[in-house]
Amino acid sequence: MLLWILLSVCCLAAAQPRSSSYSGEYGGGGGKRFSQSGNQLDGPITALRVRANRNYITGLQVRYGTTWSQYMGGSLGDLEEIFLHPGESIIQISGKYSSYVRKLIFVTNKGRYLTIGKDYGTSFNGVPLYPNTVLRFFSGSSGSVIDAIGFHWDYPTSNCVHCAK
Repeated sequence: MLLWILLSVCCLAAAQPRSSSYSGEYGGGGGKRFSQSGNQLDGPITALRVRANRNYITGLQVRYGTTWSQYMGGSLGDLEEIFLHPGESIIQISGKYSSYVRKLIFVTNKGRYLTIGKDYGTSFNGVPLYPNTVLRFFSGSSGSVIDAIGFHWDYPTSNCVHCAK
């Protein structure tokens, strides 16, 4: 009986297609590590607050469902708020970095391009590995600026059979 249960669990796990992936980390090695993995349980990404000065992305805060994450980064620079439309998700993030993150371009499944920061540094293009997956949460490091950033992709929460609802 135990063998049958073990085989059933293994077969179910093997039959589920992969969906989660990671792109990054883009930037330098400074700052304090952060991960918003727990925030995704509050719902899909619905808005972003990104702060930038004349050289860098200095801060980031993300709204998951109706709950804002902890603010990461510094207080200098202009704050931009980006609100996603109902059913809209981030499917790609491009940008520039050097020792710090300098520019972010968010691309959505509704064809919108949302750009903040300066066009200087090494280019990157963060995309999911699997089709029909979207940005679920951010990780990276920050101090007075966003030192480095990474992107975690998976099915949207409404399509995710293994995610907490």
